[in-house]
Amino acid sequence: MVLKINVIRTIIVVAVWLALSICCFFKQSDKASESERRYLSQFPEMSVEGILDGTFMTDFEKYTLDQFPMRDTFRTFKAMACYYGFLQKDNNGIYVADGYAAALEYPMNEKMILGATDKMKYLYNKYVEGNCENVYITVIPDKNCFLADKHGYLSMDYAKVFELVKDNTNFAEYIDIVDGVLDVSDYYKTDTHWRQECLVDVANKLSLGMNMGAVTKDKFEVLEADTDFYGVYYGQAALPMKSEKIFYLTNSILEKCEVYNYETDKVTQIYDMDKMNSRDPYEMFLSGAAALLTIENKNATTDKELVVFRDSFGSSIIPLIAEQYTKITLIDTRYIASDLIENYVEFNGQDVLFMYSTILLNNSMTMK
Repeated sequence: MVLKINVIRTIIVVAVWLALSICCFFKQSDKASESERRYLSQFPEMSVEGILDGTFMTDFEKYTLDQFPMRDTFRTFKAMACYYGFLQKDNNGIYVADGYAAALEYPMNEKMILGATDKMKYLYNKYVEGNCENVYITVIPDKNCFLADKHGYLSMDYAKVFELVKDNTNFAEYIDIVDGVLDVSDYYKTDTHWRQECLVDVANKLSLGMNMGAVTKDKFEVLEADTDFYGVYYGQAALPMKSEKIFYLTNSILEKCEVYNYETDKVTQIYDMDKMNSRDPYEMFLSGAAALLTIENKNATTDKELVVFRDSFGSSIIPLIAEQYTKITLIDTRYIASDLIENYVEFNGQDVLFMYSTILLNNSMTMK
């Protein structure tokens, strides 16, 4: 009886192995993983040198892992087993609490944060000092600021992050956009970023902090983008989570603004509707990642200009204060070297805002 059971088990294992092997052999390679938002490894080029030095087998292993049949299904099974079977608190550094997926951002890397403030000092000394009087800085916390401690996850000391930034950027006036304004409901459940329709109060605090006019909800119309949004954490968590809707705020002034992208040499609108069905629909805000953009507003309520040093969080909040500036220049130093900025931007009396997220500050090696 025992022998019979063992034979049956062996047959099942061999059958499964053969089925998967056949599927692997006939399956066409996928170019990219939509859920993970990354390109997948392709079959490596075979050469005698590659076989002898082991690089072929290393690349082949990556290829087989990326191109495994029903890969996303198995990833989901594995994630569910970790969360619900073995009661792990996270899977691959991603956890879900109160319906929100977030990446563990721990520990706080003081060296990285001070490196970020040093880079901001460099930008100030090179371009701003003596040319622009009104200089401001603000820090955008990630979701862990509101989720981690509450649910027993390790997180950086956000109060210390804010304090480090304030203490090491005395050339700028610090604007606190967190206390009494932000909470976890202002962020997407499956993504890193915050929801634009929830940011009017934040934009108002930012605008008043820069001595500009009030930003109120009655100035905007809330519209729903025609897309089902699955954020970056949806793919990384590999758990079944519901899609979300993207809402955006507009009015007659924003609709007439022109956005110029120095990389593509193209003029678009504040909201790029072609991006709604892209791999990352959040890129509909100012067309996504870009080294250098300008927003021209011929119907501005003032003749003032603004320069913003920012990361991707700025894409959705800057439009909410665009009404008050005739021109806004957005610079993302992850994509343009600091020393090249002078080739494109003249600093002459603009307001200047440094606005970075804690995610970037804690990983500031990406700032050039």
